[in-house]
Amino acid sequence: MNRTASKRAALPLRLLWSLAAVLLLVSACGSDNAASGPTAAPATDATPSSEAPAATQAPTTTTGSAAAETADAPDEMPASVDETEDSEPEPAEPEYQYQRIVSISPTGTEILFAIGAGDRVVAVDEFSYYPPEAPVTDLSGWQPNVEAIASYDPDLVVMGSDGDVEANLESLGIAVLAINAPTTFDEVYVQIAQFGETTEQIDEAAALISDMRSEIDALVDAAPDASGLSYYHELTDGLYSVTSSTFIGQVYSLFGLHNIADPADSDGSSYGYPQLSNEYIVDADPDLIFLADTLCCGQNAETVAARPGWNLLSAVQNGRVVELNDDIVSRWGPRLVEFIAAISDAVVSIGAAS
Repeated sequence: MNRTASKRAALPLRLLWSLAAVLLLVSACGSDNAASGPTAAPATDATPSSEAPAATQAPTTTTGSAAAETADAPDEMPASVDETEDSEPEPAEPEYQYQRIVSISPTGTEILFAIGAGDRVVAVDEFSYYPPEAPVTDLSGWQPNVEAIASYDPDLVVMGSDGDVEANLESLGIAVLAINAPTTFDEVYVQIAQFGETTEQIDEAAALISDMRSEIDALVDAAPDASGLSYYHELTDGLYSVTSSTFIGQVYSLFGLHNIADPADSDGSSYGYPQLSNEYIVDADPDLIFLADTLCCGQNAETVAARPGWNLLSAVQNGRVVELNDDIVSRWGPRLVEFIAAISDAVVSIGAAS
């Protein structure tokens, strides 16, 4: 009985120890669960992050926290925009085929500027000083030097016809627009149109031609018939003149004027540019004298009147000595109109006086 009693007495104590052990085990399990919370949190945060692309592709259906992450998505896009801004732009294609033009022709220079291609002219010859903005150099138009021309790195050269120089320039990969002095007005207009086509200023060239035609027609119409009047055109103070077969002579023919130099080159041996004598001119006694040597040779109405016997000429006595600009007369570009205007004014003044 005593053993039984002692066993019974020990039973509650064992139960207490067992209960305590269970409580300690439960407590230990609860501590493990609490520690795993922060560790699992990143896994929960990672889930929306992995789903963010889907939300970005369908922004209209994004709500809640996913919408917030979608709103942040544009902040990640500028990377590609920055790359675009930092990249160098592709070089623009040149607007015109010829960007660097050298002109060793005074007439060619005037035409280039008149049709709007002047901003592409990088150098002109020593006599191409019109218009004032032309880039004058010491290049020679009379004796073109290929090396000197090429030093300006041109892609187009405008010049008078010269086979050898043209061939040498073209062998260097430089295009050449060669021009010759015209013999008719139509040739003048054809040349201007050719300039327009070559420089891709076709409309501007056509407009210039149209304006020149209109102005010249108006100047001729404004003058009375001058077929009964004679004239002497002086190229130099050496008494070189022109005949009606030349382009300059054809300008005077527009007004019906009679050229006193024609008989001096009836056989064409002087190619339309005979040298007259003092006696020849005095005997011819022209009604009008046009001086195209005012710049080169300093000639004017006073110097002409001082020549032997010239004070008796009708043109001198009647004040009909017309002083021209040498450059305008010798070139057949846009300022041809000014030459014709000077003739028209002289003829008009005679008509008004008669």
